[in-house]
Amino acid sequence: MFQKIRANFVPMMVVLFLVGGVAAMFSGNSGNNADPRTNSRVDVSVPELTELALEGEALFNENCAACHGKDAGGSDNGPSLIHTTYNPGHHPDEAFYFAAKNGVRAHHWGFGNMPKVEGIKQSEVTKIIRYIRDLQFANGIVTKPHIM
Repeated sequence: MFQKIRANFVPMMVVLFLVGGVAAMFSGNSGNNADPRTNSRVDVSVPELTELALEGEALFNENCAACHGKDAGGSDNGPSLIHTTYNPGHHPDEAFYFAAKNGVRAHHWGFGNMPKVEGIKQSEVTKIIRYIRDLQFANGIVTKPHIM
């Protein structure tokens, strides 16, 4: 009986390992991969910021943090931008410029439409983007190709 169990042990462990690996790949349990459609706040690791990113942080806090939360980690009013959905391959910098200038219809989140940001200049959005990208990079958000 033990020989039969031992003979099946290795193949069974391989199957369990593969199933576990596939489940881990698709589960998105990392805090920075929480579902952006919910109001789950993610903990954000803040790196040492460049001068441009520090200017972006101040502008973000003034114009964006009320909805997108402290350090872009999300709030009850808007999704975290420190999420793989907002990686540069899926939401390039142009998407941030567009959103600030025009607003955006809800499509990745359940918070309602994003209004345009009144009175913000493109040069200010550039600084905000630098801040967001630095936060994303420090939190493991990397460019991935957008696949539809």
